[in-house]
Amino acid sequence: MNILNKIKLVAVDVDVDGVLLTDTYSPAIKSFVEQYGGVYTPELERLVWGAPHIAGGHNMSLACKLPWSAQETIEAFFHHHSKYIETNPIVVVPGAEDFLRLLQEFNVRVTSYGGRTKEYVFDKYMSPLEKYFDKDKPYIDTNSIRPGIMEITREIFKLNFDEVLFVDDINRMAEVAKFYKTGFIGTPVTVYQKEQMQETGVKYIVSSVKEITRDMLIKTDRALTSGSHWS
Repeated sequence: MNILNKIKLVAVDVDVDGVLLTDTYSPAIKSFVEQYGGVYTPELERLVWGAPHIAGGHNMSLACKLPWSAQETIEAFFHHHSKYIETNPIVVVPGAEDFLRLLQEFNVRVTSYGGRTKEYVFDKYMSPLEKYFDKDKPYIDTNSIRPGIMEITREIFKLNFDEVLFVDDINRMAEVAKFYKTGFIGTPVTVYQKEQMQETGVKYIVSSVKEITRDMLIKTDRALTSGSHWS
């Protein structure tokens, strides 16, 4: 077994926008906003993507100048998304199992998190890969605690911030990880998110989890040990 000296937990985003599932969220947001006369911009993506659902609904309502409440807007979006995935189904991304198998080579626990319920995301799509995740806490629903880094790290797993590595596709998570000096590897699926992660100073940005290597994990662990991960 490979030994990581600092990292004790790897937390991987599992949602309808990635990291282990195909992104059906950002294209659905874009088409929803444009359908109702809004303009999809980097700032709007930032305000909607990864936000609590009610906040996302509020911001889309403002962007499209809709007469609906935040709740009505997010419900309309979820209906739009359900139609979108009828022709663009959610599936596990290529290389996901290889990545999870790689994590098993190390002395770490592995959990996942996302903004939907465990039943909607993890049980529905990840059950074939459940054996790779923590038995007691395989998935954390973060909708009400987003971004969730503090809660996952300190409250749920009782760890220090530099003992956790987050793998996520949203720059908002990178910003919070930087604030807490938590480990972070970015897997952005949009140009906007990649550009924003570069501005934030994320050292490791990959297009997919299949590009995360053993060496990358070891170097991240060493950087967290020395306190240089965000410097």
